[in-house]
Amino acid sequence: RKFGCTEFVNPKDHNKPVQEVLAEMTNGGVDRSVECTGNINAMIQAFECVHDGWGVAVLVGVPHKDGEFKTHPMKFVNERTLKGTFFGNYKPRNDLPNVVELYMKK
Repeated sequence: RKFGCTEFVNPKDHNKPVQEVLAEMTNGGVDRSVECTGNINAMIQAFECVHDGWGVAVLVGVPHKDGEFKTHPMKFVNERTLKGTFFGNYKPRNDLPNVVELYMKK
């Protein structure tokens, strides 16, 4: 809650896909989702739980090199957005040493 989360859902507490649970809880899907584990199934769930028309899923985690992201093409046609990022907007060569330095000063 400290970071703006309003609900927490444990997929193990439900007997249907978590994206369906989230769609029911939120009247059609969440506005934004972020996946940061690199687990392919979690990536698919993060994308499929966003709302048609304006939902955005951001994938931060790095999947296995042989992983395949499979979803129905209509999920894209229904104007859901899928984005990915590697280091956010950081430039590894310049910014990463600064982050390490800030951390070491703590």
